[in-house]
Amino acid sequence: MNEDLGVHNPSAGLDLCGLKTTGQVRFNFNEAELIELAVARGEAVLTAHGALRALTGQHTGRSAKDKFVVRDTQTEDRIWWDNNKPMTPEAFETLHADMMAHAADRDLFVQDLVGGADKANALPSRIVTEYAWHALFIRNLLIRPDRATLAEFMPQLTIVNLPSFRADPARHGCRSETVIAVDLTRGLVLIGGTSYAGEMKKSVFTALNYLLPPKGVMPMHCSANSGPDGGTAVFFGLSGTGKTTLSADPSRTLIGDDEHGWGADGVFNFEGGCYAKTIRLSREAEPEIFGTTERFGTVLENVVLDDNRIPDFDDGSLTENTRCAYPLHFIPNACATGRAGHPHNIIMLTADAFGVMPPLARLTPEQAMYHFLSGYTAKVAGTEKGVTEPEATFSTCFGAPFMPRHPSVYGDLLRSQINDHKVNCWLVNTGWTGGAYGEGRRMPIKATRALLTAALNGSLDDVEFRIDPNFGFAVPVAVDSVDPAILDPRSTWNDKTAYDAAASRLVGMFIDNFEKFEAHVDGSVRDAAPGFKAAAE
Repeated sequence: MNEDLGVHNPSAGLDLCGLKTTGQVRFNFNEAELIELAVARGEAVLTAHGALRALTGQHTGRSAKDKFVVRDTQTEDRIWWDNNKPMTPEAFETLHADMMAHAADRDLFVQDLVGGADKANALPSRIVTEYAWHALFIRNLLIRPDRATLAEFMPQLTIVNLPSFRADPARHGCRSETVIAVDLTRGLVLIGGTSYAGEMKKSVFTALNYLLPPKGVMPMHCSANSGPDGGTAVFFGLSGTGKTTLSADPSRTLIGDDEHGWGADGVFNFEGGCYAKTIRLSREAEPEIFGTTERFGTVLENVVLDDNRIPDFDDGSLTENTRCAYPLHFIPNACATGRAGHPHNIIMLTADAFGVMPPLARLTPEQAMYHFLSGYTAKVAGTEKGVTEPEATFSTCFGAPFMPRHPSVYGDLLRSQINDHKVNCWLVNTGWTGGAYGEGRRMPIKATRALLTAALNGSLDDVEFRIDPNFGFAVPVAVDSVDPAILDPRSTWNDKTAYDAAASRLVGMFIDNFEKFEAHVDGSVRDAAPGFKAAAE
């Protein structure tokens, strides 16, 4: 092994974040080395198929209420403080000093990686962890630079992740023993008190969401793929709405499954891997993703194993938010560059827990901005701590927890890009049909895929559309290989009066939620608001 890339002298290369340790610091270990150490240290076990399975303990999802942003002179007027919890610079300094002291005698793992496949907009990131499996996870998820370039690597963002550290709310200005503290001015993130690996990747996303808009680049919580004709599609949506599943289409090239930028030259992936949900994963329904769970190098998070160490993806006893993290090249048709042209289609995914929305609707640019700012979906069980069943929520820009700036910044960027590139916009409901959650059933993925295929290949251009009486968007009346009844959600309910009541309630929620954005949009976007009208029998 190249000495410069292996075990370093204590504190070597960590001066930028003020970390000094008498333990071993293992720089840029590869997958095999990290897996060996994770197993030897008792952090994880190998499955029967060679993947690495790790458990995260009490935190099986993001701790959104424990995330803070440092409020200083640089961020004071740039951060959307209604959405981001502030932390004083003094509290951050105390937290930083205490975390550095906590790490002073610990063995650590360091990965030098990059967020962003577009070199002009890339974010070199140094991630420091105390778990080998965390180092493997983030190595899978971010972009791995050529090893020859690592000797001169200079991070613009540093993340220090110490699950064994326990914060003190009174001392550190936080809420609990768990803390995710983001100093955007210094480019430093401190994570303590949680073993959930997803906090690291979302910290990189948060930083890019702050840095890119002033450069005219739209950061997006979306997956993306491209067709044989080069036509790019982006899929907005929160975790659990189908971004990863629907973008992993064997007939299209996968660009990425969760986070992208849209700049002057087109779309580019922020990541070098995928973080897919595995609850009820099957080889038949999602063969590409299932195949990654049988690869050496994949990390399985909170997946239950049987006595033979074979994963049981139907077992949600630990959490519904079971995951697998793997490098992008584990998907057979993945894009090698992480870049593609300007989108031809934008799909906004929602998991409608009320069972009111149709499975697919065509949006005008104004409706697209309205629904982008609204960000309606249902939080899926296990995605966040404390969420035990789906619940209706509005998460602006389909990713409010990761949006430091005001939503109008991202909304204006998106609308400009849609208009400049004449993009088709669609709303797709992957949630419930035939009734609300608990009464209806989840939208059949086969129908969703058929509708998406028709939207992306242009075959919906010549079909008949009706105007939805509740939301005003256009809904196809009939699509080949799709049961026409499913296209009219009211017809799938046994109790039509109950449907009308649910639709009226959801429309009211949209209108109430959008009040905070009305001063930031023009009349055409305000006019795109839904308005309930009971359907005639």
